[in-house]
Amino acid sequence: MKQTIFALASAQGRAGVAVIRVSGSQSAEVVRLLLGRLPKPRFASFGQLKAGSKLIDEALTLFFKGPQSFTGEDCAEFHVHGSLAVLDKLYAVLRDLGLRHAEAGEFSRRAFENGKLDLTQAEAISDLVEAESEAQRQQALTQLGGGFKARYTDWRARLIVILAHIEALVDFPDEDIPQSLSDRITADIAQLKSEIADGLQDSQRGRQIREGYRIAIMGKPNAGKSSLFNALLQTDAAIVTPIAGTTRDVIESPIRLGAYTALIYDTAGLRETSDLVESEGIRRARLRGETADLRLWVIDSSEPFEADLYDVIKGDYLIANKADKDGEDSALDIFAKAKGLEHYHTDLMQGTGLETLVSALQTHLERSLSLNTFPAATRERHVERLREVDAALTRALQIGFDTPELMAEDLRQAVSGFDALFGRTDVEQVLDHIFSSFCIGK
Repeated sequence: MKQTIFALASAQGRAGVAVIRVSGSQSAEVVRLLLGRLPKPRFASFGQLKAGSKLIDEALTLFFKGPQSFTGEDCAEFHVHGSLAVLDKLYAVLRDLGLRHAEAGEFSRRAFENGKLDLTQAEAISDLVEAESEAQRQQALTQLGGGFKARYTDWRARLIVILAHIEALVDFPDEDIPQSLSDRITADIAQLKSEIADGLQDSQRGRQIREGYRIAIMGKPNAGKSSLFNALLQTDAAIVTPIAGTTRDVIESPIRLGAYTALIYDTAGLRETSDLVESEGIRRARLRGETADLRLWVIDSSEPFEADLYDVIKGDYLIANKADKDGEDSALDIFAKAKGLEHYHTDLMQGTGLETLVSALQTHLERSLSLNTFPAATRERHVERLREVDAALTRALQIGFDTPELMAEDLRQAVSGFDALFGRTDVEQVLDHIFSSFCIGK
């Protein structure tokens, strides 16, 4: 039997109220010993918590009878005053009663092990706790509520039906396979593979919502990159000087743009240099630019525009900084229009043009990270498993019905890929489906 565990469920530090969570077989006994009674499950009860005859605190206490609890075990919560003294005393009493302080994520792990959550939902709990933007909150709640699980379960269920048909064909090798049946099975596999491929293609959007949309500020030294970085953050996070090469490394900071979180990167100015430290900073700047979701090229419009110095690609933004006028006939404007690039004019010293740029960035994120539909994957683990499923389906289609045994084996591997997504293995369901869907003895 697992040891009963406890941990602080609210934030660390002094607060008006702190919540101590307990989970395990001793939960009911602990409540009786501290409160003097066991409240009706799922109802809050106010009373004094005592260790023997000594008062610990006055608190609200809740008891949850397993399996109708978060972890599936008997659970309790003590809502006490949030001082360090109260918490230290309650911790000491719980340890004296034989309880153990929970390890990181142990409550969610017990919920998973007891079938209250699958792995995708357990991951969503972590994402919800870490959510800083409205988009992250909505995506995490969708995943926690079973939105991802429903899609994966549908794909897996359809795959099991396909596999059940092929298993039946393997069991009756002397029977001719009707062409209509083989065509239907092939079409079903192809359709499922197409949907999974669409999910894989859209997986980057899930990462961008969950981790933040990566925006790299690029350009030559003294163009105004750090000034733009500070202006977007509305703080002096990066050092700004007239000395070229001031920024030597990539500086990162999160920023809220509407419902979304972005990660803004200030990078070293791009130029030829013999300085080893600055060269390393430039190397890192180029690498950050290659992995960014969006690049903002800051250009000093008081200097002659040299298009060949900028490795711009479609989708990049050009920011003409130090602009005296919002000209539409400058070399930069002509270059941007020819390349089909978004371009904006700012004077960061005067604070002009920034509002327009921020609005454009917010619109860009709303268009790129639409909340109308949520992606099929938010973590690399999801992507890896879906790629395994996609590869198995590809092999099955290539093998075809010439060797149905090998075809079935690849489909079983695809089912295992979904089971790995959920954190379980359940091959017996294939047999259950065969016996419930086919009259084998006929």
